[in-house]
Amino acid sequence: HSIFRVRHQLREVNEKAYDPEILAIGPYHYGNDKFKFMEVQKLRYLQQLLKRRKEESVDGYMPTLKELERQARNCYAETIDLSQEKFLAMMLIDGCFIVELFRKYNMKIPTDKDDPVLHICGIPNSIRRDLLLLENQLPLFVLSKLYDLIKGPDEHHEFSEVAAMYFHFELGGPGQNWTIGKREHLLHLYHAWCTSGLPETPELNCIPVMPSAIELRESGVRFKAVQGGQLSDIKFKNGTLELPHRQSSDINCFTDYATFMDCLINSSKDVKVLRRAGIVKNYLGNDEVVAQMFNKIGDHIFPNVNAHCNKRMNVWMAKLRRKYFHSPWASLSVLAAIVLLLLIAAQTLFTIPSYTK
Repeated sequence: HSIFRVRHQLREVNEKAYDPEILAIGPYHYGNDKFKFMEVQKLRYLQQLLKRRKEESVDGYMPTLKELERQARNCYAETIDLSQEKFLAMMLIDGCFIVELFRKYNMKIPTDKDDPVLHICGIPNSIRRDLLLLENQLPLFVLSKLYDLIKGPDEHHEFSEVAAMYFHFELGGPGQNWTIGKREHLLHLYHAWCTSGLPETPELNCIPVMPSAIELRESGVRFKAVQGGQLSDIKFKNGTLELPHRQSSDINCFTDYATFMDCLINSSKDVKVLRRAGIVKNYLGNDEVVAQMFNKIGDHIFPNVNAHCNKRMNVWMAKLRRKYFHSPWASLSVLAAIVLLLLIAAQTLFTIPSYTK
């Protein structure tokens, strides 16, 4: 399996962060009335594709999709309760929409000036975001196969290259890997682009305390946004704290960066300081929401861990297990000692009445 549901522990932190805004791709959000507008746009894109290719129906695509159906179903961690007809239709409609969207964006096919998918303010960014959600994926081999069936004779780019241009990655960068290889879906491919050529970062043994952005500003520290995608790009010199405004998707880099930003951001005022410096770009529209997002990243973990460690009973039980139950033989010895004590106690109880007589 390669396409999973987001765990409920993560969803509890920020439910909206893991659900599509306007576009549902794949079976997990299939049939949700919330996405009716984009379902109409998907069908419109499919009709335009058939008309441009002078095809009267989608029958020419079905044999290929039927061959991929079993492999595609196995990519999902949950059993997909859709009939073959609905599952194939979903793959065709969603897959063709993505392929056509990428081709339109890259000017490989004509676009309409009034196309809401491309030209209504806010929709393109929402679509780009939704295409990178874990629960909103189609297997990459399905998209690649549809692209090979649809692309014109003068289109020589691979699907991964077309996708890279859509997601604003520059082709031919040093150390970049644009091939699909063993990538499972668009999010996996995007992650590979972000982390390609990046050195591994060592784990931090401790988390240093950092004053918030407001406190730093009041101490005369200035903020400056710089290009870069690693924690090593954060620098402090001559009273100026230089921070990258875009962070790579490497999990170690992201964890370090998120921890650093959590130290800087305690309130919406801190977000405002960083936003004005060009370090934080707020697409949520509310500085308070951004502050809460950073501050809640570890809320469901740290308090629970600390509360557990602060209970004396848990500490005593842990010490007991380490000292007396660290091995089977130690456990047997403790058990034998307990049995012996019980026998001695019983013998004592039976002996007392004889003395009283």
